[in-house]
Amino acid sequence: MQKSIKRRFVAGATCPKCQALDTISLYYENNVEKLECVACGYNEAQTEEQVNAATRENENVIGIFKPH
Repeated sequence: MQKSIKRRFVAGATCPKCQALDTISLYYENNVEKLECVACGYNEAQTEEQVNAATRENENVIGIFKPH
């Protein structure tokens, strides 16, 4: 039996290829973040390290909470 992949749609996101609004879905596959446009099939992938680096780059972090 194949495990289903949980996808989330990104509200307000525009596809870089077809410019359609609200058609980008985000999901993880083998610890890789993937984006896919359900309208035209455009896709893009980033490793978790690339995602974290891009997210943290423009962020003013005071501290990271890690519960025990």
